[in-house]
Amino acid sequence: MNSFNGNIKTIQVNGNLSLVLVEVTPKLQLKAIVIDTPETAAYLQSEAPVAVLFKETEVIIATAEVPQISLQNRIPASIVSVEKGALLTKLKLQSDAGVLIAIISTDSASRLELEEGKKVIAMIKLNEVMLRGL
Repeated sequence: MNSFNGNIKTIQVNGNLSLVLVEVTPKLQLKAIVIDTPETAAYLQSEAPVAVLFKETEVIIATAEVPQISLQNRIPASIVSVEKGALLTKLKLQSDAGVLIAIISTDSASRLELEEGKKVIAMIKLNEVMLRGL
């Protein structure tokens, strides 16, 4: 499980859902949609410290900026290591926020010509991001 710490910046509520913007670094903000509100979850408060969590298998890799796509959670990173298996490839990525892991198909890793040192953008759908109060 990937994990970054940050602080909640904004919370938009509609019914029992909240769209939460978390500042991980001054240059990196991630969004999560949670089935909770400030009234039902004490950690959902402006400036509250939270952990941002997402599975390694939920990371999408791009080798260039993709302007026309709905994914808002984008983390610029460099590949530190590539472990290719028969079906899956594990990428260790270094970003300004820290290290994260992505697991993608080996076919995709080969097609994208992923190798150590290559710059990539790790993307995560906001409904795949979880928050935990600290």
